[in-house]
Amino acid sequence: MAEGPELRELDSDGSSEELVLTPAQLIRSLEQESNLKRAKHGDLKVSIHRMEIERIRYVLSSYLRCRLVKIEKFFPHILEKEKSRAEGESSILSPEEFAFAKEYMANTETYLKNVALKHMPPNLQKVDLLRLVPKPNLDSFVFLRVQERQENILVEPETDEQSEYVIDLEEGSQHLIRYKTIAPLVASGAVQLI
Repeated sequence: MAEGPELRELDSDGSSEELVLTPAQLIRSLEQESNLKRAKHGDLKVSIHRMEIERIRYVLSSYLRCRLVKIEKFFPHILEKEKSRAEGESSILSPEEFAFAKEYMANTETYLKNVALKHMPPNLQKVDLLRLVPKPNLDSFVFLRVQERQENILVEPETDEQSEYVIDLEEGSQHLIRYKTIAPLVASGAVQLI
């Protein structure tokens, strides 16, 4: 089966890297392969290749759906992170996702005002979505694969009896670690969530 470019995911905690290719670019590149054009119409290679393209389409659709669910779930926090982003720092959202998040926030505020807030006393008609919408859980554990060797990673203790300790992450190794411990490494590309 054909291997596509590596996808880097917006984690439920709001961290991410840019995608290597957009889904549309990936599909176009697969459909335009010269092997597919040279093969005869009834050739088994063509049908296998088309099945692989459909599998990739399905995976990409699932991937994009997961991103949208995360945006809907944590939209005020994601937009706040976008606002506080430094000038040269890359965005965690595509332009379309950013427009979707802004529109989703505006629609949520409008809905709340029209359905509930207008019926409340004036001192209760303000709503702070940052306080009302749950924050991403940075303490959740994630599986990761190390892309570049990392030394002296401080791991927080699970219980009060344990003391903090430092670990080294060897290239190619896989680990289960608390997300907030490795969030900067995910952003830099040193580790990949799996």
